[in-house]
Amino acid sequence: MNMSTSAVTPERILLRLDWNVIRRLDGLLQGDYRTLFYGFGVDFADLREYQPEDDIRYIDWNVTARMDSPYVRQYHEDREITAWFLLDMSPSVDFGTVGREKRAMLVDTVTVLARLLTRHGNRVGAMMFGNGIQRIVPARGGRIQVLRLVNDMLNQPRLQKAPFTNLKSFFDGALFSIKRRSLVFVLSDFISEPGWERALNLLNRRHEVIAVRLFDPREMELPDVGMVTLEDAETGGQLFVDTHDRRFRKRFADAALKRERELGDSFRRAGVDVLSLSTEADLVHAIVKFAKQRQQVRKK
Repeated sequence: MNMSTSAVTPERILLRLDWNVIRRLDGLLQGDYRTLFYGFGVDFADLREYQPEDDIRYIDWNVTARMDSPYVRQYHEDREITAWFLLDMSPSVDFGTVGREKRAMLVDTVTVLARLLTRHGNRVGAMMFGNGIQRIVPARGGRIQVLRLVNDMLNQPRLQKAPFTNLKSFFDGALFSIKRRSLVFVLSDFISEPGWERALNLLNRRHEVIAVRLFDPREMELPDVGMVTLEDAETGGQLFVDTHDRRFRKRFADAALKRERELGDSFRRAGVDVLSLSTEADLVHAIVKFAKQRQQVRKK
């Protein structure tokens, strides 16, 4: 799928997602998006005794055990969130085999999250990365800002094949550039030179970071379709293979599983929550599942 400004416009994309995604999310999450964005812009204020109408998720169990009666935490919430989208626009994000590229999923996800944030008075900005940081969209609020983000993503040029992406330099640049504590979404397939975990961890210490990992199912398992040419999405290197060969498909799947485990370990070392999105995923179901997972963590 080749997204071009002649085929789609920011207004059409936003209208489609308002109707097909955000409207459904409003129904499923009942307008409560704190499960998605909790932890940001909230400062501990005080403790007081539990009252029947209080949310049990705010009970401080350590204090409750000492006082022999339930106590809840009270918070001061910032009225405004500043959110940044760190967007990996490297060549591997242009991959897609089932009618939808990872880049298209990236655009949809950013549009939905930006729309949810800005309609509640928050500001959003973006940093786009390919061979270095290529574009910075200053954080602003409103529907016009969402349309600007979409337009800039659609017009971000596709890069020629190059050496592997260096996400470490991207995260280092974001740590230097984003001054105020912010909610940071990193959207990438995390196909990169190794060694980015510490930089992401440092970013997460200063901000609240959510990693949105993009992938295509064919990156996990090859179908039996005969002789095909596999191309490295980053470097352009090619390999002619026979997918009829069951042993080759098994080696490919084993290598993909190993990469998955290593990536999971990297996210754990970085200390960030991860929303994994397949190019075949239903964005609504994926976001609702992620919100429920964060809610469960919150209750522990």
